[in-house]
Amino acid sequence: MSVTVEGPDFIALQVRGVEEAATFCERHLGLRRAPASPPGAVLFATEPIPFAVREPLPGTDLDGGARPGAGVALWFRTTDAQALHDRLGTEGVPILSPLREGPFGRTFTFAGPEGYAITVHDG
Repeated sequence: MSVTVEGPDFIALQVRGVEEAATFCERHLGLRRAPASPPGAVLFATEPIPFAVREPLPGTDLDGGARPGAGVALWFRTTDAQALHDRLGTEGVPILSPLREGPFGRTFTFAGPEGYAITVHDG
């Protein structure tokens, strides 16, 4: 019998400040906290894949100098990339790549909690 992986089932960003990162996600992205979260984490009510911010796992060095998540592409879907881009810019959130047309609709990348690069698209 062959075993295969079906795809991502849960995504979590490891952060130094869980509450600060959760507040960023609520304030700037409009995410809502799930009714219950595991210890050391804040889980959001996202569909179809659950998303959380959490304390670093043992052995994780977030102070090593590299941007957190370097080499990982994290994408979120939104209903209106232009409006989100404009709002984040107004709120002082660093925009890492400008709004552009891409294969998944209007797309841009911003600096999320603790510097994670997050790409948003509306297609």
